[in-house]
Amino acid sequence: MAWQRLTNLKFVVEPASEPHEVEPTEPDVPVVGFPPLVDEPVAAVEQVARHVRLFGSHAFFRLWIAQVVSALGDWLGFLAITILAASLGSGSGGAAVGLVMSARIIPGFFLAPVAGVMLDRWDRKRVMVVCDLGRAAVIATLPFVHNVTGLVLASLVLEIFTLAWSPAKEASVPNIVPSDRLTSANSLSLAAAYGTFPIAAIFFALLAQLAKWLGGIDALHFFKTDQTALAFYVDMVTFLTSAFLISTLALPDAARRAKRKAQGDPTKRVDLTQTFQELKEGWHFIFVNPVVRSVNLGLATGLIGGGMLVPLGSIFSRDILGAGAAGYGIFITALGFGVAAGVLLLSVTQKRLPKVRVFELAIFSAGGSLIFAASMSTLALAVIGVFALGICGGAVYVVGFTLLHENVDDELRGRIFSALYTIVRLCLLIAFALGPFLSEFLDRLSARFFTNRTITLLGRHFFIPGERLTLWLAGAIIIAAGTIVVWSLRAGTRAEEVV
Repeated sequence: MAWQRLTNLKFVVEPASEPHEVEPTEPDVPVVGFPPLVDEPVAAVEQVARHVRLFGSHAFFRLWIAQVVSALGDWLGFLAITILAASLGSGSGGAAVGLVMSARIIPGFFLAPVAGVMLDRWDRKRVMVVCDLGRAAVIATLPFVHNVTGLVLASLVLEIFTLAWSPAKEASVPNIVPSDRLTSANSLSLAAAYGTFPIAAIFFALLAQLAKWLGGIDALHFFKTDQTALAFYVDMVTFLTSAFLISTLALPDAARRAKRKAQGDPTKRVDLTQTFQELKEGWHFIFVNPVVRSVNLGLATGLIGGGMLVPLGSIFSRDILGAGAAGYGIFITALGFGVAAGVLLLSVTQKRLPKVRVFELAIFSAGGSLIFAASMSTLALAVIGVFALGICGGAVYVVGFTLLHENVDDELRGRIFSALYTIVRLCLLIAFALGPFLSEFLDRLSARFFTNRTITLLGRHFFIPGERLTLWLAGAIIIAAGTIVVWSLRAGTRAEEVV
């Protein structure tokens, strides 16, 4: 058939030497999102090429739009929840905010592994739709929450839905994006997830003006129309929009579901033994597969090291650079622009880059950039180091996810990405919680062993407070992890050659 020939032209793009590339599971079924069949095959191919040049497929484009809309609302909800928690804290707003944020992190340690097993059993599109609808329902109740306990419970439920939505989305991407466009797809996903934050912040500020205008309308007196309530309403609409967009997609899932059906269709019964076995299988794969093991290690250590910049950056800017809060704002901005630059560079050069080598180099460079930034005593040079850290961090994230997409079979992706999100949460929690304590400990050691916490190198005096020592240690941890990653990947390559 003419249509089948066009479908094959679309997907046959990778050399045969790649053993883990995803191929169409049902070649007789047209790929979702392709344009209608036309009489001239050449014209149809040109039309497809124009449409998928950036996104790889129409299906991923719609999934990406859903992610953008959902992420924009999620950031709005995050800002509103933070403000609401502070207002409900009754004099201890900081503790209330910390408690609510902990409720967004803790569930992942206990529920994410089991959620991964379920995602490998269930229809992933249905999971994403249900999760979006569930999040919309929870968000709709928040304008009427008047105590911290209710806010904590709502945050727990929101996080449970997110724990299922994110891995389901990641596991679906290789099924709708050609393997040679996965790097670009992951770059776009990163932009959607984090690039929407400044837009959400601006929109949140504008909602304050809208709230003042709505507050003057007597007919709306029975509605809550303050800034946080309006943010929750918008967040609810974004989740409903995301659910609608995803519900209209036809995500290829036939091969995985057919295989599970042949194994007895465990989706229709609750078997704790089988669940434990599948959970064990997923974690075993993480440790024995050199690529998956290396990606998890690289992302984990990168988050521990780079994450420490968040709690320590303001102190570093104030005490060492003398730039105060403005300097910290410049740090965060430089980090964000660096991530964007790294993502853009990868998108442009993706077809010519050896992904494994780029991943290794990005880890080493991230550690070196962090050490460079922490070693500087002027704001301009420190910002250069932070910008480079952002470039490398973006590269590690995008290339790491791409390697997982390429090297994990569809039937395991739910468990692998759920485990990855668990590791991400753990490492961020370690960075945020351990960084300040480690800084204080190293500061006391520096004051004890060095006069005025100063050393002399090459005739120059060098100030070494705890913040600088902690950031140096974080950079060294990343470089050490890079060394382990290189060894692990080389060992895996040698093992494959022997086989």
